[in-house]
Amino acid sequence: MKGIGVSPGISIGRAFVLGKTEAALSGVLLGSEAEISQEIAQFDQAVGQAVDEFESIKSSTDLSLAEEDQAILDTQIELLTDPQLKADVIEKITADRKNSADAVIEVIKTFVQLFEGMDDEYMRGRAADIKDIGDRILKYLGAAGNSLPPNFEPNTIVIAEDISPSEIIIMDISQVIGFATQAGSKTSHTAIIAKSKGIPAVVGCGDELGTVRNDDMIILDGINGLVYVNPERTIIDDYLEKKATYQQWAGKLKALKDQPAVTTDGKKITLSANIGSADDMADVFEFGGQGVGLFRTELLFMNRDTFPTEDEQFGFYKNAALRSKNKPVIIRTIDIGGDKQLPYFNLQVELNPFLGYRAIRICLDRTELFIIQLKAILRASVFGDLKIMLPMISNVQEVRAAKQVLAEAKTTLLYEGVAFNNNIKVGVMIEVPSAAVTADILAKEVDFFSIGTNDLCQYTLAVDRMNEKVSHLYDPFNPGVLRLISHVIEQGHKHHIHVGLCGEMASDPIATLLLLGMGLEDFSMSAASIPAIKNIIINHNMDEAKAIYKNVMEMDSSEEILAYLKGHRE
Repeated sequence: MKGIGVSPGISIGRAFVLGKTEAALSGVLLGSEAEISQEIAQFDQAVGQAVDEFESIKSSTDLSLAEEDQAILDTQIELLTDPQLKADVIEKITADRKNSADAVIEVIKTFVQLFEGMDDEYMRGRAADIKDIGDRILKYLGAAGNSLPPNFEPNTIVIAEDISPSEIIIMDISQVIGFATQAGSKTSHTAIIAKSKGIPAVVGCGDELGTVRNDDMIILDGINGLVYVNPERTIIDDYLEKKATYQQWAGKLKALKDQPAVTTDGKKITLSANIGSADDMADVFEFGGQGVGLFRTELLFMNRDTFPTEDEQFGFYKNAALRSKNKPVIIRTIDIGGDKQLPYFNLQVELNPFLGYRAIRICLDRTELFIIQLKAILRASVFGDLKIMLPMISNVQEVRAAKQVLAEAKTTLLYEGVAFNNNIKVGVMIEVPSAAVTADILAKEVDFFSIGTNDLCQYTLAVDRMNEKVSHLYDPFNPGVLRLISHVIEQGHKHHIHVGLCGEMASDPIATLLLLGMGLEDFSMSAASIPAIKNIIINHNMDEAKAIYKNVMEMDSSEEILAYLKGHRE
């Protein structure tokens, strides 16, 4: 079975199928005001019990939770006590006369669909958090449960439709050697925790994984995203050899944590991480990151009934700054619209949302919202090396207009007597082809570029990568895409501004030497991907990389390019 390898490694063991009782709508409607009051009270009690459970887990001395586990539980508690969740559930109970369990099921389903429909992988991964808190509330309403055992047999590989963040935290995984799930993504908490604990994991295996039974023999290949069920002896023997080889390689990567990313001929490269909140900062340094190349701010705006206040945003950014160890943190201003809808913002449904009212276009239209975010970032800038990055820029007029709003934000703070870094750096994401083509013009207006290869590829090739019928056409190694990336790097260097790359391509080992040859000096990726990319960098020199780049740019198809690059992969 093919899935997504989210925590590398190879495990061979026996399956334990984690079952779960899914809550179903009862359809029972409430008949009186007294019943409505009773159901609201039951909901409040269930939320309180769920919060108490999480607090108990956090304070448990038996579990000895790691920092990332504590951070996940803190997120769960915040979601449980979210005013928007409570308001929506109460609205279902009072207006639609739904019983509390049905109201929770419907509200949670709406939020999960909202997150799962997003193009941003990190935001899609947050759907599991929403579903988890819903299941916790429903458990205390007597509408759901699971079959989590008190302990596992040695060499157990856990098989599940999905594993909630809280389940994987409280699970006794001392005997667990792998996870495989039908659902999930690279940024799900199953992936995050499995990586942090060094346990191989494959997610997104699809419905076929549901055919696995308890005690089936399983080979889990977290490197290539493969799951073998009851394999032949020859396959087992082959994987025993692969496992030994991988363990040697993994030990080598782990030892690279504090080693600088420098090529064999002395070229220093910056390896940064993409994060969604201050809680992710621990992973940045755990995997040897040198800062944050992309701080997504959208998570702060989700699951609410109003825009966050300036003080709320200030606290969010300040927290990241304080945890950054004074390393650079590039904050992308809010990138809503398109796949990221805010229920309280009432954005109109568009035929082509990715080409419509989104990101910087909203900010420049609703400057009262934009200036609040900019003031919050500016206030937090005295606590760390923060930088501002503008998304979805398509022309220089947008940059100039955004800089004018930033100037207004600075003037307001000066008038209020609030401290901020007046020299804060401002850059743009290069993710629209027109921005890439006019990089020479944009470079005169900003301090840095960050190439967002995900959208740049999507817009250049006119491919919706979420559309199964055309997603195969999404190809970052298309010669047209590569030429745009090369042009942006060239223009950045020519105008003496910093150029980074924060799309998925930054974490692709096949692309590393090619990007080095183009002159890229700053790669930003998921924190866990940093060691493998560093390993490639420290084992090659710039002459090799430049030769690879020269050869690739003479090729006319991605098939030829990929075949060539795979031959040079470390």
